[in-house]
Amino acid sequence: MDLRKLKKLIDLVEESGISELELTEGEESVRISRQGQVVQQPQQYTIPQQPTLAVQNQAPTPTTSANTEEEAQEIEHALTSPMVGTFYRSSSPEADPYVEVGSSVKKGDTLCIIEAMKLLNEIEADRDGIVKKIMVENAQPVEFGEPLFIIE
Repeated sequence: MDLRKLKKLIDLVEESGISELELTEGEESVRISRQGQVVQQPQQYTIPQQPTLAVQNQAPTPTTSANTEEEAQEIEHALTSPMVGTFYRSSSPEADPYVEVGSSVKKGDTLCIIEAMKLLNEIEADRDGIVKKIMVENAQPVEFGEPLFIIE
């Protein structure tokens, strides 16, 4: 395997935060793994329902209990970004978006693409439901754990 290609793979592992990468080309095989710190593996593109850090760190504001329950329910059903990258609603600028507000989705349906390090990663629905809200504008950068969609 070419040394430059190997260096690029090592850089990919370091920059992406993945803990392990295995690549096989013909009879050649390389496995790169990071030692020490445990990090989330971006191979799985659906995220379990969990509150986001931004919401947990907000100071409480006086609201009615109905509003608080509604906000908590929204956050519970938020599909969050599994990685840092650029959010795209469709496969190309000319194509229709994968989903719109009000679209019915099944678990495993593609909702968007996140481009990370020149790799396009399809993000899939983690549950059946209806897209209630799209939290990010097309072609905007997203952070790990940032809410992308609210699915009811």
